Amino acid sequence: MNSTDLNTIPPTELSELEVILSAAELASGQLRRGDRTTRATYLIAIADALDAAADPLVLLAHHETQLTEVRLRGELNRTTFQLRLFAEAVADARYLDVRIDHADPEWPMGARPDLRRTHIPIGPVAVFAASNFPFAFSVAGGDTASALAAGCPVVVKAHSGHAELSRETAQVVSEALATAGAPPGSFALVFGTAVGRALVQDPRIKAAGFTGSISGGRALFELAQSRPEPIPFFGELGSNNPVFVTQAADTARGAEIAGEFIASFTLGSGQFCTKPGTVLVPLNSRMLATLRKAKLPDGAPMLNERIRSGYVESVRALQAGGAEIINAGPAPYGDIPSPILHLVSAADVLANPSTLLAECFGPSALVIEYDNAGQLGDLALAFEGQLTASIQAENGDDVAELIDTLMVKAGRVLWNQWPTGVSVTYAQQHGGPYPASTSSVSTSVGVAAIGRFVRPVALQGFPQRQLPDELREDSADPVPRLVDGR
Repeated sequence: MNSTDLNTIPPTELSELEVILSAAELASGQLRRGDRTTRATYLIAIADALDAAADPLVLLAHHETQLTEVRLRGELNRTTFQLRLFAEAVADARYLDVRIDHADPEWPMGARPDLRRTHIPIGPVAVFAASNFPFAFSVAGGDTASALAAGCPVVVKAHSGHAELSRETAQVVSEALATAGAPPGSFALVFGTAVGRALVQDPRIKAAGFTGSISGGRALFELAQSRPEPIPFFGELGSNNPVFVTQAADTARGAEIAGEFIASFTLGSGQFCTKPGTVLVPLNSRMLATLRKAKLPDGAPMLNERIRSGYVESVRALQAGGAEIINAGPAPYGDIPSPILHLVSAADVLANPSTLLAECFGPSALVIEYDNAGQLGDLALAFEGQLTASIQAENGDDVAELIDTLMVKAGRVLWNQWPTGVSVTYAQQHGGPYPASTSSVSTSVGVAAIGRFVRPVALQGFPQRQLPDELREDSADPVPRLVDGR
């Protein structure tokens, strides 16, 4: 298992945190008043610097997390692509959602004043790094990139699973920002659990982003909400990501679906927040028959011992709840856990959903056998909020009600595809009803993530020369805008 944790790096002292937050508060005003084009160059500078430092960073990440070099290089490429995409979004300015209503004395509700609406940065943001993506959801990951894109200073709380990598990545980010001319205090890194709690409670922090466990995220969420001035807490907490297989799909391609399912739930040793942890199949399905006989992939090291031991506990709890082992590698509870598959009936799940439908973070999956298609609706309703839900079906299947239910339950619904990949795009939605996330109306992946860290402001009756550039009629930097409702 990995040998580095926060015990090798002293926790940040509260006196140091005070200096960091004071600098972030000063930087907040400078970033807010700065122009978008310059801010976009900061993101590009970070991306370029990370690419230049790829070799030593990937080596260090492998040492701390045991993830493969191929996986880590792909993840770093994703991280720098994400930074550059956000730079494009900042320059494009659609995220400002500019709306202009000219004065109209004939407005049906009475004379309408001149109103102009834009968005401004919310202020300094706390980011809590994730364990399972040491680049893409960590120091320079999506939360950091989207907050900086919005014009917010960022203070990252490092994850203990890759502390040395966090420190080195932060050094690269800090130097890139300084070279690009970003205000001092635009970015900082802190260590330690106590400092993390202090960070989310400090009045200078105006929002927080988190990716991690339900227990850890819920504790921080409650701190954020109990402040004298509550703040938005954008937490991604836990998800089972169920897959619903219809009878027609099983008949047509049950064996193929089984192979794809195995590849998806074992990817990265099952340590993806979008791992499909549960698959629902018809009684006596071809898919189940294939899963029983399939050769499962070899086990792979998990991120650290704490995650491995928690995973084994979750598997044991699933079995204590009545799940039957139907296939497993040679060491499902070992230091390098082999994948394992379990089976329960639909009736078992409906009688005990809290145990059988809980997330199991690792290379384990649960097969649920349903008796008839009529049970799918009840089973879908038994799930808590999810990041994703998937349907494996044929075009002629009548699944309209199931789709409607899954749209209520999940942030992303997939048709004949697998949820493990989360593309960084304009239309991506990574977030869902609790406990998938603490804010179902936002995303932590994709360009729309910038919207978490800005807030709307309307200016009424201002002369042109007093308006922000994006609200002026004679702007030298025209941006997309809705004018008089059109």
